[in-house]
Order: sequence, then C-alpha cells, then structure tokens
Amino acid sequence: MPKMKTHKGASKRFKKTAGGKVQRGHSHLRHILTSKDKKRKRKLRHAVLVDPADAPKIKRMIPYQ
Repeated sequence: MPKMKTHKGASKRFKKTAGGKVQRGHSHLRHILTSKDKKRKRKLRHAVLVDPADAPKIKRMIPYQ
C-alpha cells in the first residue's frame, strides 16, 4: 500500500501532542490588535485541543506528524 499524502494546509494549522491528541491555534490575533484587550490577546496566544468530533478527520489529514 502506498504512503498517504499529508494535507499541507492541515499540517500548517495543527500538530499532534505526545499523547496523540490534536492542537490548534486561535484566530483573531493577526491584525487590528490595538482594539483588543491585553487579556484577550494573552489568552489567544496559547494552543488548545481540537474538538473530539473533529479530531479523527484531522488525524487522517496529518498521518505522519
């Protein structure tokens, strides 16, 4: 069976943890930052786990990461 191809768009957006869960970054931290609260911007920095309903699909898109 041939190797699966990695979905390059997904590989740039998601990463797997050591336990096999999938992490994602937050949106809304690219521009117009002056109107956003410091607290909000600080919380948006940290990655969070992907919703369990979406995780299997994303794992298929990034099989080797």
